[in-house]
Amino acid sequence: MLFNTLEFAVFFIIVYSIYLFLSHKRQNIFLLIASYFFYGSWNWKFLFLMLISTTICYICSIKVHEQTNLKLRKLYLLTAITSDLLILGFFKYYNFFAENTHNFFLLFNINPEPRLLKVILPVGISFYTLQSIGYVIDVYRKEIVPERKFLNFALFISFFPQLVAGPIERAKNLLTQIVNERKPTLNNFYDGSFLIFWGLFQKVFIADNLAKIVDPVFNTNSPYDGVSVLIALYAFAFQILCDFEGYSNIARGTAKLMGFNIMINFNLPYFSTNPREFWSRWHISLSSWIRDYLYISLGGNRNGNLLMYRNLLIVMLIAGLWHGAAWTYVIWGAYHAALLIGHRLLTPVLNMIQIKNIILAKIFFIIRVLTFFHLVCIGWLFFRANSLHQALSMLKALFLKFHFLNQINLPMTYLILGMFFLYVQILQFIKKDQMAVLKLPALVRSVIYFVIYYSIVVYGVTGGKEFIYFQF
Repeated sequence: MLFNTLEFAVFFIIVYSIYLFLSHKRQNIFLLIASYFFYGSWNWKFLFLMLISTTICYICSIKVHEQTNLKLRKLYLLTAITSDLLILGFFKYYNFFAENTHNFFLLFNINPEPRLLKVILPVGISFYTLQSIGYVIDVYRKEIVPERKFLNFALFISFFPQLVAGPIERAKNLLTQIVNERKPTLNNFYDGSFLIFWGLFQKVFIADNLAKIVDPVFNTNSPYDGVSVLIALYAFAFQILCDFEGYSNIARGTAKLMGFNIMINFNLPYFSTNPREFWSRWHISLSSWIRDYLYISLGGNRNGNLLMYRNLLIVMLIAGLWHGAAWTYVIWGAYHAALLIGHRLLTPVLNMIQIKNIILAKIFFIIRVLTFFHLVCIGWLFFRANSLHQALSMLKALFLKFHFLNQINLPMTYLILGMFFLYVQILQFIKKDQMAVLKLPALVRSVIYFVIYYSIVVYGVTGGKEFIYFQF
């Protein structure tokens, strides 16, 4: 069941209408049933996987909290983490490791037949697995007390707005709201409605239309033209932003209508001037999860620069592999590790640059934003490529076969509406408020609402195109 379908609209209207008239306890029970129905609509068989993961983490978290023996506490912690990772690893990485093990043996003229499995990746498994693991670790660290009511904990894992593609929530935020009574307000309704329609605009108008530029380039074989690759990269940069942020905004909006506040997952990432800032703005729930549960656990930056660089490389390689079982994602992770390490090495030099003139400082800021945006785009080339060979061929064309050809012509209407999107982004950045549109004068708001509605209805891609991050 996709957010950008009539099916989901009917589902949510029914759920929301009933939800408003229930008591707190019954709301939670009803939301759990609705969440399982929502997830089961993809493939009801995978409900058992989520239920197994939920049950193991629920039991282990309580045991971790109750035990005073450190070895037993660690044993229950490792049981929960290992069981989740085994489930995730089997469905997501088994074939990847089987194929690469086979290729390794071929180097020694040994040709064992790889045993590949035809398994479907359960939708959302990467997200609810990390959410479960983070919860048990928080209990182990004594940052939270485990939830005793299984239904509340099960709802925390399966809450349908953010179940399939995040944000990866923390118990301190979402579970607390589940346990405590919620009171939807009129402001919740206004904010939630705006987030839903803005998210739909990002998805069905911007992302899905940009896919028409991206897919033909990446679905063809070499030789490539540098201009076509560059245009496709620009298009993909905004496609993946609007696709994933669009999902996150719809998730936030539907949750807000019901009185929940789930975390912001994107905070204008393409206004970043360096990799550290980018990862504080892009997929915030994942980057903060990696920081809190991997980077800090490895030692973070506490043991000198060399170990810090090692930790950055490890966590970014894991972040790349989390996105998919392919070497292109591993290279993408390594590339961002190189950016993070390089920025730290250059920080003393960059801090020496002091520009006191306001106009020159703004110009320098724009130059830094544009420079880093292009560095991010190079990373997106590896992220989107179907193979490492294709990525390298495109990268070669980008720098060595750059011929100016008029191959792609966008209708003027699309360009104007694209500028409208940039206007809203700039407004949000200047105001430092993603809800800045709601604080504009009534006439300006009305024009913006009309443009959003017009774009979705007239130019939006119909048919319920899947969100990119569903494959992760």
